[in-house]
Amino acid sequence: MQAERQQANLPLVRRLEAVSFRAWPAASVQYDGSWQVRLTGGHPSKRLNCVVALDPSDSRDIALRLERAARKFDAYGRPLVVRETPLTPKPLVEHLIAEGWTCFEEVVTQTVDLTALDIPDTLDHLPTQDVGRFVDASLALQGQDPALKPVLAEVINSIKPTVGMFLIEDPNAGPVASLLCVQDNDLAGILLFAVSDKHRRRGVGMEVLSSALRWARMRGARMAWLQVSTDNEAALSLYARLGFVEAYRYRYWSKDGSQ
Repeated sequence: MQAERQQANLPLVRRLEAVSFRAWPAASVQYDGSWQVRLTGGHPSKRLNCVVALDPSDSRDIALRLERAARKFDAYGRPLVVRETPLTPKPLVEHLIAEGWTCFEEVVTQTVDLTALDIPDTLDHLPTQDVGRFVDASLALQGQDPALKPVLAEVINSIKPTVGMFLIEDPNAGPVASLLCVQDNDLAGILLFAVSDKHRRRGVGMEVLSSALRWARMRGARMAWLQVSTDNEAALSLYARLGFVEAYRYRYWSKDGSQ
């Protein structure tokens, strides 16, 4: 991560971090200096429940600030999670390592130039306006608890940029693929992308992703971004076929390896 930190385009990292916060807004956002404390009761997303530092030079009082953040997480019944990006101060990472924290997931942020993407400007699928229907499908495809529906709907409804909710459904089998596209001026974020196990490797993922990217491009987006776990080989292969390339990586840390 430290070598990647040196190579990362920090202005691009800052821009993509900011747009990702708008695309996936936490219910509670507090600042301790330049450290952002993100919490969302009732939803397990790590991006909605983490501490992320936004200035490489802001490394004062690390232990004290982590302790303050831990109290906030305790109030939500959650373990403290730190999200390390190329903007994270090096002394903070060194402190986590020295204190025995565990890095439990690495994620790559990728981008693609939509203006150069070779896809026709026709839409195979139009975004749905039915948040409840989309949320039901998304939770089912990701194998998540249906009880998360109210809080996930609340997260989606709180997104301020333009949202496109894409669904492919089968009359008999139910939801086949779902994807949330958030268009924020000239940037488009891909989130909640899921394909049913029975329909993978049949071109369905490419179909819904291409539709979302065309939709965003027709609305003025010039670059698309997404975040995917480095161990998700199927998704990485799909994105590579469309021309997505790595912008930077980030990692999650916790005291006891819990997520």
